[in-house]
Amino acid sequence: MSVTVLGVRHHGPGSARAVRAELARLRPDAILIEGPPEADPLIALAPEMEPPVALLAHVPGSTRSAFWPFALFSPEWQAILYGTAEGVPVRFVDLPAVHTLATDGGGTAHADPLGELAAAAGYDDPERWWEDVVEHRGDTPFQTIAEAMAAVREGHQPGPHEARREAHMRRCLRAAVKEGFERVAVVCGAWHVPALTGALPSATADNALLRGLPKVKAELTWVPWTYGRLASHSGYGAGVTSPGWYHHLFTAPDRPVERWLTSAAAALRQEGTAVSPAHVIEAVRLAETLAALRGRPLAGLGEVTEAVRAVLCDGDELLVRLVQRRLVVGDRLGSVSPRTPMVPLQRDLREQQRRAKLGVEALERELDLDLRKPLDLTRSRLLHRLRLLGVEWGRPGEARGRGTFREVWHLAWRPEYDLVLIESAALGTTVESAATQRARALARGASAPSGSGGAAAHGSPGSAARGLPRPGSAARPSAHGVPGAAPGGAAPGGAAPEPAVSLAELAGLVERCLLADLGGALPQVLAALSDRAALDTDVTHLMAALPSMVRAQRYGDVRGTPADGLEAIAESMLDRIRAGLPAAVTGISDEAAAGLVGQLEAVHAAVALLTPPPGNPASSGPAGESPAEGGDRSPGSPPQPDALGAEAPTGRGRVAARERWLATLRAVCDRPRLHALIEGRLVRLLLDAGELTPSGAGERMARSMSRGNPPARAAAWVEGFMAGKGLLLVHDSRLLTLVDDWLTGLTPEEFTGVLPLLRRTFSRFEAPERRAIGQRVRASGGEEEGRRRQVDEGRAAPAVRTVEMILGVARG
Repeated sequence: MSVTVLGVRHHGPGSARAVRAELARLRPDAILIEGPPEADPLIALAPEMEPPVALLAHVPGSTRSAFWPFALFSPEWQAILYGTAEGVPVRFVDLPAVHTLATDGGGTAHADPLGELAAAAGYDDPERWWEDVVEHRGDTPFQTIAEAMAAVREGHQPGPHEARREAHMRRCLRAAVKEGFERVAVVCGAWHVPALTGALPSATADNALLRGLPKVKAELTWVPWTYGRLASHSGYGAGVTSPGWYHHLFTAPDRPVERWLTSAAAALRQEGTAVSPAHVIEAVRLAETLAALRGRPLAGLGEVTEAVRAVLCDGDELLVRLVQRRLVVGDRLGSVSPRTPMVPLQRDLREQQRRAKLGVEALERELDLDLRKPLDLTRSRLLHRLRLLGVEWGRPGEARGRGTFREVWHLAWRPEYDLVLIESAALGTTVESAATQRARALARGASAPSGSGGAAAHGSPGSAARGLPRPGSAARPSAHGVPGAAPGGAAPGGAAPEPAVSLAELAGLVERCLLADLGGALPQVLAALSDRAALDTDVTHLMAALPSMVRAQRYGDVRGTPADGLEAIAESMLDRIRAGLPAAVTGISDEAAAGLVGQLEAVHAAVALLTPPPGNPASSGPAGESPAEGGDRSPGSPPQPDALGAEAPTGRGRVAARERWLATLRAVCDRPRLHALIEGRLVRLLLDAGELTPSGAGERMARSMSRGNPPARAAAWVEGFMAGKGLLLVHDSRLLTLVDDWLTGLTPEEFTGVLPLLRRTFSRFEAPERRAIGQRVRASGGEEEGRRRQVDEGRAAPAVRTVEMILGVARG
């Protein structure tokens, strides 16, 4: 009987290659691997999967979970593939997940053995030392590594969790020997080799150490993983900084430098960078020269990166980062076997992805949808339903072009989404039913079971595995790869109570239900919204909620999703906004005025889309018109386009809502002591809506800029009126003259006081608008040749520079 312990680095291509060769030489009849024993039944699925993958352990109904990732170049994965191919029993021997997930993993973290060995060898970088003595050799000296680890661990006292892990490994090793296996091979982290060889503690001592451990129910499965998550910067303590590079070293043992630089050149050419074969040849020469100068057996990642930077990228760090992202880390996403245990919700998503013809990729890609097409509408509903469940596989982008039928999504799959699906499994067996229950729970003001548990992984020597946060959560790191409890605890069954959702959030939830076509949740959400809207007396809350309501109505029309009751609620909210708006704009600060301006704009855009319920009285005038008030309205003004690019309908019900809103804006605009920013914005909204003629708007601007008003107030009025758009000053010479005369009439002290406001106002204009304004100002005083000749250019130069500074244009 013989026992061989192979100490490895968890993700090392040299170790993986050496383990495969050593197993072929030893021909063991049993293979023991560091990992959770509950996953033994899942080992047989490994040949049907494409790494990177991970074992996921989780506690049903809780937020506790842990991950054990494997890559193609992981020694443990190669040991699994060897055992399954040769018919050799393969078992995991680490501390069971039922104990790992039940404890906080106390104890002190052990020292960093790689750092200590590298320092002893004269290296300041442990990664480089490991590459030189292990990875680039191709024949890991297991006995030498064991001796080195024994020296580093001399006098080391393991913490409680580490001691229990190693005690359980020894128990499993004794069990294998007792079963009669003659040639046992153990593959584990190099740090643990001294604890499994030589003079070992007695079985009685190990059993005493393992007795009485806390225990929970745990379920395990395989999930896809990514190289981005395997990288150490993602929070996985046993990860590597360059998984793509290590994958390359494992799959290209011959001429790795040449092949790597060729791949880098191909990636750069895809981005439009001219890279020739001559560049690649020179880069190879540089990398090999650097390795020789540094005394390295083979050019490592540092040398090839410097060659890429100097030769292929010509010193451009943006291109270097591109190579880093594409090749050094990589975007590889693994896949699991169809026979892998999954909750019904996961299986339904797989089926929905197949029907929608949506492939799962780790690299972000853009998806442009036309909602008039049934397949694209199906895709949109699926992505919106997943977002309700917290699966941000798709992030909405800005659609190009006009119309409500376009959607743009940015798709990128993350491994933790499988955990979110598992946690949401109690909500329903399908994506639709689970999203419906989630929306109902949000309407009640409480969240569905989706906390922020820790996620752990088996650690490399000297590293503590950290929690992997899920979207919108912050996992707490814990020592030795043991997940920490969810912050703040959790309610029974995993449901964490949340504060009651706001009125705006409820309105947004209505919109999300319509986007996701969740008719089963809509009545309850609408009832909650109606109740909250009836009790909420804060006008700003109503203003924040109304745009979502109106968009929901429009989306219901475009998608064919019925949303009965939305119109009545929106009409009621608009009436209450109109009633409370005069008081809301009175006596407010500059900061409050700036926030209110944005809400006014949003409500104004929403009114253009609002369709009141049938039977509403129409306005007294013809469609698209109302009686002029004060002579400011331009009669027969054309319908205004809505915010989504469609022309607003001009039915009598629509006109009634629009006219009531515009009448409210007129009344508010005429109030005394109104904040100048709000007054200027209201004048602009009324001008754009045809309620004010240009001459009427000019009269109001002239009054705001009269000598009786402080310069700061006038500047704020201009800022509100312009609202980031300078075309009015380009095309309306009277308004431009008003601003110009007011500005040139300020004293030096007044000008200095309003300069910050003016710079902010003009900086929001597009560059062509600023240039056009400057040209109009220059031309307005130079139409008469004689007058131009009287200008003293030397004396005028400071004023010209000041105007250019305000407009943000360079003098041509």
